[in-house]
Amino acid sequence: MHPATSPPADASTTRDHRTPSPTRRRLLAAVLTLPLLLGAAACGDDEASTDPNAPVELSVFWWGAEGRAALTEQALALYTKKNPNVTFKKTWQANQGYFDKLATLTAGGDAPDIFQIDDNYLTEYASRNVTLDLTSYKDDGTLDVSKFPESLWQYGVVDGKLAGVAFGENTQGLVYNKSLLDKHGLPAPTTGMSWEDFIAWAENVSKTAKVPGTQDPSADYKAFWVWLRQQGKDLYKGTELGFAEQDVAAWFTLWKGARDRGATPTPDVIHEGNVTDISKQLVVTGKAGTSWVWVNQMPELKKNTDDELGVIAYPGDPSAQWARASMYFSVFRNSPHKDVAVDVVNFLANDPEVGKVLGTDRGLPSNLDIRKSVSESVTDPNMKQSIAVENELGGKFGPSPQVPLKGHSKVRSELIKAAEEVQYGRQTPAAAAAAFIAVCKTAIGQV
Repeated sequence: MHPATSPPADASTTRDHRTPSPTRRRLLAAVLTLPLLLGAAACGDDEASTDPNAPVELSVFWWGAEGRAALTEQALALYTKKNPNVTFKKTWQANQGYFDKLATLTAGGDAPDIFQIDDNYLTEYASRNVTLDLTSYKDDGTLDVSKFPESLWQYGVVDGKLAGVAFGENTQGLVYNKSLLDKHGLPAPTTGMSWEDFIAWAENVSKTAKVPGTQDPSADYKAFWVWLRQQGKDLYKGTELGFAEQDVAAWFTLWKGARDRGATPTPDVIHEGNVTDISKQLVVTGKAGTSWVWVNQMPELKKNTDDELGVIAYPGDPSAQWARASMYFSVFRNSPHKDVAVDVVNFLANDPEVGKVLGTDRGLPSNLDIRKSVSESVTDPNMKQSIAVENELGGKFGPSPQVPLKGHSKVRSELIKAAEEVQYGRQTPAAAAAAFIAVCKTAIGQV
């Protein structure tokens, strides 16, 4: 981990909050607006202290690179400039190992007041009562999500409780090599084409351009999830899997047929696409005409190729896709300063000046007014393209699914294993599906 210090803030900000409930309004007025006593202790005071001048120090923990750290520190400094008695103990680290550290902190009762989390772990932490239920704050206006797409803020609800605030929107994207298609006079794929039509398109690309038309996504949980929703199913339903063995077998069979027709690469190349990072996806290494990614990864993909790239929704009905939270900020349920922490989260999500600072680092801003402002100032043509695609698809999104269950990361990794058993011809689609279902039920605790 890398502790950081607050840089000075230059710009003043104006918060545009709806009126909180009287109790919270009095509390926040006492804690945030009265002068800071220089001799007071830096932290540990109860939030409802009789001393309204007491300083408040909030701990904040997130993952990301140095660039994200610098932007986040600037945003927090803006809050301190507006509220001088609130300061921050900031800690950040790379994604790898982040959740191990967060688990250690929460197990020891030393969870950060505010912490970054994603949909792989939100249900787990909410079910353990680590996260504060933010529903009442949303209802009384302390936490304003009125400018969020409804399905985006709802994707933070676990068992009826708002466990996290979406800090960026993302959606699934099918990225294709437009330069390759133009070179061979081939049409681009289109949003709304069926899976069968897409596979036929990819087969034609393979035959004409002598490059496999598409990466095989049978190991990609994002593609499987969208496909399931188009079949009237889902990845999860309540506390159980939302699909059956025959659904998995049908998915694996669909892509076995695509491989048999030459629409995809060989198993070794497919495996390479399954395990590599975004910078080496097959669409940029020239080993396939398309890759299955998140839309906001377009700029990173473009850094690694001179070819022009395009991006559309996944095949099938685009209403199966939704406004997904790229990540969340949650508040520790036992924070002694939970009301102030919620106010900070609200500030980070809704303040226009903060929006300019954070930009699209965590995905497209959740607040649509701030998103519009940020999109107008973006100069990177690839990010502009990503924003345009997300905005276009926004009108076609359906309702969000439930947040994944505890064990989701295991489900994802086991899908790769099962799909590769079929890709390499070691198991039939039916046999791999049966094994996958069994291990998934164990992973999520389904009995």
